[in-house]
Amino acid sequence: MKTSDFYYDLPENLIAQTPVEPRNASRLMVLNRRTGAVEHRKFYDLPEYLHENDCLVLNDTRVIPARIFGVKEKTGAVVEFLLVAQKENDVWECLCKPGKRAKEGSVFSFGDGKLIGEVLSVSEEDGNRFVKFSCNGSIFSVLDEIGSMPLPPYIKEKLKDKERYQTVYSRELGSAAAPTAGLHFTPEMLEEIRKKGVKTAYVTLHVGLGTFRPVKVDDVTKHNMHSEHYVIPQKAADIINETKKNGGRVICVGTTSCRTLEASAAKNGCIKEDEDDTSIFIYPGFQFKCMDALITNFHLPESTLIMLVSAFAGFDNVMNAYKTAVEEKYRFFSFGDAMFIEGDNL
Repeated sequence: MKTSDFYYDLPENLIAQTPVEPRNASRLMVLNRRTGAVEHRKFYDLPEYLHENDCLVLNDTRVIPARIFGVKEKTGAVVEFLLVAQKENDVWECLCKPGKRAKEGSVFSFGDGKLIGEVLSVSEEDGNRFVKFSCNGSIFSVLDEIGSMPLPPYIKEKLKDKERYQTVYSRELGSAAAPTAGLHFTPEMLEEIRKKGVKTAYVTLHVGLGTFRPVKVDDVTKHNMHSEHYVIPQKAADIINETKKNGGRVICVGTTSCRTLEASAAKNGCIKEDEDDTSIFIYPGFQFKCMDALITNFHLPESTLIMLVSAFAGFDNVMNAYKTAVEEKYRFFSFGDAMFIEGDNL
């Protein structure tokens, strides 16, 4: 398939700039993956579509407020740093703007000296910097004080509350972006779902900035997928396997939960306690081994995410659903509306 096959025309005014309040008041498109039929609901209606013995798989990663501004020693030049991934101890891979001011050996001060960073090296592949940071105490505490959320480039509005770019169940620090399908849930809604007999299993996949990178090759199969770190605890594996055994549906909340389960299933043949890095690329033709249904947002044209959704729900079904979403003026991307793709064992 060609990358251009996954293009759709999206008016800029449909790109959500701010989250809706309350979280679960966003719209919900329900897509039947067998027939392609769609229903238009609200996200708080989701429990109607869930059954006893189903299992929601939630990614509990937490976004780091990883955008910080450093003042260069000697020159006083200001450079924006975006911490992408922790490599070892105090060394982080960073994006820097303007990069030419962050050469190897450069030292920067952040937050009036609360954090110091030294550029150790520059990647020849993508120009990213590897920076050693030092501070009193935990770097995460300092980032929480001086950093801002690394919102996607298509969001121009300033975020008033940092927690609105976190899921209500986030707890494992490490992401450069939010698993946005989970932003729609409230604690009360999760409790309502549990009372209905639906189980919840928590996995972790730390979302990297590669999720926003465009596919630059024309042939989809030639795209090199970015790598991300995931963890599946034993408790989650047990809940998922029990759900399968009892005939319930494994419903992934977000493409990150999907990639976590499918990567582990491909590696192990089943779901078990696991921790690894994955660069799994899911596009039409992929054979799903674990996921039965998917909750997701509306994704960028020609992105790996819309390719994953098309692999699960069918290319024609998804492209028709997106065309309908544009016509119905759904809100798109990170702070936008949601889609529930119903699984086979309804």
